[in-house]
Amino acid sequence: MIPCSSMQVPKRRGEEEARRKRVHDDYVTPEKIVAMERQLERLKKTERPAAIAETQRLAEMGDFSENVGYQISKANLRRINGKIMTLEERLKTAILIERGASADGVVRIGSTVAVVVDGIQKSYEILGSSETDPTRDRISHLSPLGRALLGHRAGDEVTLATLVGEKIYHLVTVT
Repeated sequence: MIPCSSMQVPKRRGEEEARRKRVHDDYVTPEKIVAMERQLERLKKTERPAAIAETQRLAEMGDFSENVGYQISKANLRRINGKIMTLEERLKTAILIERGASADGVVRIGSTVAVVVDGIQKSYEILGSSETDPTRDRISHLSPLGRALLGHRAGDEVTLATLVGEKIYHLVTVT
């Protein structure tokens, strides 16, 4: 075997690195946990058994290499099993969000913050990244505004750099 200096040996990703690259963080509300548990139950009790039955039915038709229906059914079953594994992992690592301000009135994940910016009062609920919804004023603790507000109290001013310049947010209430 001739050594090649340009050949690279593949590196295995560590579990911690894979966790950092996930789209969602582990912070979830009790409502989100209930929704994930319901989805998991539906997948396990309804969708997966139906997909298994369909795959078995199509497998009985014989030649797997030219059985397109069987290939599609197997892919669907793999997709369902992947969703089940993902939900089980998310539920296992979930960090429950306690709603409201901390005992000393500091903004934390789960707080609802009323701010005044450019003379307009707005309220934001700071949640985990999987539950953000800007149309309902739910922002992620990882967003620039969410990060800037964390750790502050009512009466504080927070300056946030934006593309059009700095914005000053006056914290009115933290609940």
